[in-house]
Amino acid sequence: MRCPYCRTDNDKVLDSRSADDGFSIRRRRECQGCHRRFTTYEHTEEPAVKVIKKDGARMPFDRQKIKSGLAKACWKRPISEEQIETLVTTIERNIYDAYETEVETNKIGEMVMHELRTLDHVAFVRFASVYREFQDIRDFVDELEPILAESERAKK
Repeated sequence: MRCPYCRTDNDKVLDSRSADDGFSIRRRRECQGCHRRFTTYEHTEEPAVKVIKKDGARMPFDRQKIKSGLAKACWKRPISEEQIETLVTTIERNIYDAYETEVETNKIGEMVMHELRTLDHVAFVRFASVYREFQDIRDFVDELEPILAESERAKK
């Protein structure tokens, strides 16, 4: 494993433990070159699921794209990297459980929004605004009304 800091390919595993309910292994490593520590996750390789994009193109499923979108939506929110990783793993597991060969991007987006809505409402609205391509303030209001109604019911 190359060090993300100095790119040296010489590290030592300090700690290994199960993560994401046993679906991955989290490893703490120390670079033997610069002595900085970093974390890696090891996942089993799943059968190739293709993602059908809006234009009909088919691409291999890439969990990093989901993680990148979630990281942008969760920027400056009180959400840890481990929470994002758990969300990505949950969504990935749902995709592999529900779809054998192909899944449409809109199905993935809906899964992400469903999981994100339970985690953080602000991050949910950020993601939804990009995913659903909000055009004006009315789109935001339409998305927020159910959340506000739910919040009011919870207070009573």
